[in-house]
Amino acid sequence: MKTNQRNLLVVLGHPNPNSLCGHLAETYVNAAKESGHHVNLLKLSELKFDYNLYAGHKKDIVQTLEPDLLQSQKLISEAEHLVFVFPSWWASMPALLKAWIDRVFLPGFAFKYRKDSPFPEKLLLGKTSRIIVTMDAPGWYYRWFNKSPGVQLLKFGTLEFCGVSKVKVTTLGEVRTRKSKHFLKWTKLVESLAIKGE
Repeated sequence: MKTNQRNLLVVLGHPNPNSLCGHLAETYVNAAKESGHHVNLLKLSELKFDYNLYAGHKKDIVQTLEPDLLQSQKLISEAEHLVFVFPSWWASMPALLKAWIDRVFLPGFAFKYRKDSPFPEKLLLGKTSRIIVTMDAPGWYYRWFNKSPGVQLLKFGTLEFCGVSKVKVTTLGEVRTRKSKHFLKWTKLVESLAIKGE
């Protein structure tokens, strides 16, 4: 058994598992397993849950978590490293991924409000993360002109807010015009990340 073996969770946020994102997620999972890591894959398109957080975070209204969301929380709790794979749509993330975050990263699980303080108690401390995002736009345009809203939302607004640290980002741009050699290069890149558990 390798000393650097990690417990990994890959979250596929594309509604179509047969997409480029689906290929990259499967590539990561296979390479990670071959390298001795323990890895789970969550294909959000296969989960059954209400996308609408109708109760918000109100304590007097209970919105029961569906079994797939309870399993999601279990896998997040057990994982040391979280890998998110999704496309940038309208400079953000697909509604599926946003809905899953809304329903899963709840007070009492991912963070806890503090009385008379705007800063929460972070309940996901000790975990790290990698965001792999694909897009038709050039990476430089997404970063400098769009200001990376989808990544900002996930990295700062969710993960670091809840205590996840060392959130690294891999941006794969200009998907629509890329040739097969670029997709092969991206596959190799994702495999290298998985081998290291990053």
